Amino acid sequence: MSYLELPLERFLEILAAREPVPGGGGAAAVSVALGAALAAMAARYSDRHLDDADELARKADDVRATVQSLIEKDAAAYSKVLEIYRSDERSQLSEALSKAADVPLSIVIAGAEVSELGVSIAEHGNPNLRGDAVTAVLLAESGARAAGLLMNLNLDLAHIEDERRARCRDCVGVAERARQRVLAGTMGTAE
Repeated sequence: MSYLELPLERFLEILAAREPVPGGGGAAAVSVALGAALAAMAARYSDRHLDDADELARKADDVRATVQSLIEKDAAAYSKVLEIYRSDERSQLSEALSKAADVPLSIVIAGAEVSELGVSIAEHGNPNLRGDAVTAVLLAESGARAAGLLMNLNLDLAHIEDERRARCRDCVGVAERARQRVLAGTMGTAE
């Protein structure tokens, strides 16, 4: 049974248990998926305000489907790292950590995309759903930031410096700017 098929209460119990997976990557993916779901809902209610409301909802649904699959992929990738840590065969550790860094990077990219969708919906969509669109941005930005941290930690442990770090930094920056923009428009502050 996949994590997504579990009742929320059970998933949270598993997340809180003294088990390494699911962990931060799965939680970050859930955060981005929740943001995408809210963005899709807010877009659907904005069909009278946005000419491209259906397209925005479809994009949010697509990102949600993608990031939902990353919950399982993150657990599998990190399980492989743990397997190697427990074994005497450490020669494959760097490669496993590198592969484990790919999943959080995908979460970061999805979080940036959801953040941008949420800004558009918050600024031009149905004003009654503005709070939901802003919440979508906040969840997506939080998930992107957390996943970016995890990706960098994996690369640090593997002693890898590559283009993924710059891509991650760029996408987290997109999500952060989206957060600042919607909060400035909602609360009069960028914090």
